[in-house]
Amino acid sequence: MYIFETKVRVRYAETDQMNVVYHGNYAQYFEVGRAESIRHLGFTYKDMEAMGIIMPLVELHIKFLRPAHYDDLLTIRTTLKELPADHRIEFHQEVFNKEEKLLTIGRVVLYFIKSGTKEKTIMPSALQEKLASYFA
Repeated sequence: MYIFETKVRVRYAETDQMNVVYHGNYAQYFEVGRAESIRHLGFTYKDMEAMGIIMPLVELHIKFLRPAHYDDLLTIRTTLKELPADHRIEFHQEVFNKEEKLLTIGRVVLYFIKSGTKEKTIMPSALQEKLASYFA
């Protein structure tokens, strides 16, 4: 299992009139978590695009448990429970406040797609090799 955590501070523009993080912003928080987890492995989305692979999001599931507010320091935990074996990669994500209370949970599925033909493909072998050690 691969687990990575990153932090983000809630900006004023991300909140609504009730001083609560607007629900649509969690998709961006999850994106930060995924991008930083891949960067931690030595890759970026930009690197994959240079390899001719894009990763469109095909599923997004979010459950809101507690609100986050302006200036909260959030921890975004990103987990890969399974090593991808085909064209899919599934991220499980959780958002915690500084008191370590679970605020939000989510699941995000992306596909590995060849940018030229838009055909499904598998994870780049270099990324597969990096992740394999977490699933040994």
